[in-house]
Amino acid sequence: MRVTLLSSSALLLSAGAWAQDAPVSYEVSFPNAVHHEAEVAVTFRELEDAPLTVRMSRASPGRYAIHEFAKNVYALRAVDAAGEPLTVTQDDPYSWTVPDHGGEVTVFYTLYGDRADGTYSQIDTTHAHLNMPATLLWAEGLEDRPAEISFEPVSPDWKAATQLVPGDAPMRFTAPDLQYLMDSPTELSDFDLREWTIGEGESAQTIRLAVHHEGTEEDVDSFAEMAKKVVDEQIALFGEAPRFDHGTYTFIAGYLPYVSGDGMEHRNSTVITSSSGLYEAEFDQIGTLSHEFIHAWNVERLRPAELQPFDFTKANPTTSLWFAEGFTSYYGPLTLLRAGEEEVDEYLTSLARTLSYVQNGAGRDLRSPMDMSLRAAFVDAATAIDPDNNANTFVSYYPYGAMIALALDLELRGKFEGLSLDDYMRRLWQKFGKTETPYTHEDLVQTLGEVTGDAAFAEGFFDAYIETRELPDYGPLLAQAGLELAPANPEKAWLGATFETDGPVVKIASNTVRGTPLYEAGLDRGDQIVRIGRFSVKSPADVEAALARHEPGDSVEVAYVSRTGEGSVSVTLAGDPALKITRKEAGEETLSETEQRFREAWLGVGEAE
Repeated sequence: MRVTLLSSSALLLSAGAWAQDAPVSYEVSFPNAVHHEAEVAVTFRELEDAPLTVRMSRASPGRYAIHEFAKNVYALRAVDAAGEPLTVTQDDPYSWTVPDHGGEVTVFYTLYGDRADGTYSQIDTTHAHLNMPATLLWAEGLEDRPAEISFEPVSPDWKAATQLVPGDAPMRFTAPDLQYLMDSPTELSDFDLREWTIGEGESAQTIRLAVHHEGTEEDVDSFAEMAKKVVDEQIALFGEAPRFDHGTYTFIAGYLPYVSGDGMEHRNSTVITSSSGLYEAEFDQIGTLSHEFIHAWNVERLRPAELQPFDFTKANPTTSLWFAEGFTSYYGPLTLLRAGEEEVDEYLTSLARTLSYVQNGAGRDLRSPMDMSLRAAFVDAATAIDPDNNANTFVSYYPYGAMIALALDLELRGKFEGLSLDDYMRRLWQKFGKTETPYTHEDLVQTLGEVTGDAAFAEGFFDAYIETRELPDYGPLLAQAGLELAPANPEKAWLGATFETDGPVVKIASNTVRGTPLYEAGLDRGDQIVRIGRFSVKSPADVEAALARHEPGDSVEVAYVSRTGEGSVSVTLAGDPALKITRKEAGEETLSETEQRFREAWLGVGEAE
């Protein structure tokens, strides 16, 4: 769906000012790649007689926080059609204005980039990994114009992996407008490429897997086979693949020691990066691939109304990240299991870990899943120099939403014969995703009522678990599948913190959490732990050794050094709150036929060996 980033009133103004459709032309080269620099030239033609303002983005599609991309732009200058220098003014850190230009302006600038992930750009002699908001400036009022972009590669071996539309030469591409251009990350390198077809006839589309790595061809072959299974399973989940623009979808994968781990969805592509190679990581990167491909439906087309249109000048908040990211986080591992790329017990261990995090999260006392979604501006790869108290105020909408999805899936399967979360997702896809109609919170509630035929159930579920801060009782829900939820280590004494070595001393590594023994004892991040009971502490392992001598409920004297001086305090040890989920038949109990059918329908597997 074509979108613009301006308000309707701004569009009316811009339509008169910029009536022409001359494409915006970009040229990107890398003469100083060894020092992580790109040279960019962008030409704006057929301009009205008005000042031209160009800017770098402060937001990037798929991210929800502010990112100051302008900080890496320098040596900016402008010339007219004859190559004569033009005056450039700068009134804020993010934009530049050319007051007089004669109808054509070319802006030249140098870009620094040395972080390869889903948000930033990295340039070196091995590749140019380009996230477009971090790379290309753009002009106010020209957002609807098409764009042309040419790359001058460092090496003749470099190819391009991108969702941009191929042009009339190997390194020339086009985009219909600014929204599509900025949503089109591009990898230029000597990557390995695998392609396969999904669908048949007029529905046939191409999936491309471009892997820049230091491994073998066999590694890529193995990874591609895993990816095919995941893609097929997710298409089965939604009942069909999205109609990708130009009939292609591209996984842009960078698995190199000098990149940063990440995954970032886009309309017809995704960036997936890791500092580990495929073989070294035992192909664990398939988990990120699974999550990001779900986004081809959920977020990219099944999209919250607050994100339409995407504004590149500020953070883009929505209360629906518990669904957009959380439900995606639920289905990523689940479809891996259904595709045969994960074992049942491995899946259950991960599920228990996620549930432990959510259930024990102190932030749930303060904020609902909708409220947590609005915290994205401060946590979604955002940076600040002052400490935060997220340990006590925030539960990530990724796992929080995933556990809501788990509860809803199990409730639907238990209360409504023949229904599951899969049906809900397919209905939402047909109503809002396939038609590319942005949804509201009320749409999510109403659609759940339609699927179940029970509006009261839908309203009650949303009211209890999404709009407010309750959690479902997961024990009975999991029991339907012959699974048992229980404390993982109930006899293990627990202080409720992690520890780190700082030179010769051991300190509390992060903010202590409300309700934990150390919090209640008045200890916090940065405090040095000198002794626990009679046990001297000189390493984090010493903490574990000391706790092993005690049981939950014991009171133990803890000697510490804080910013205010030395002290000692009596701490009552708690039991480890971590949870485990185990198969009923793993013990001495027998899995019933009803439980087995429930599990098979949910997980795609039954009784495990």
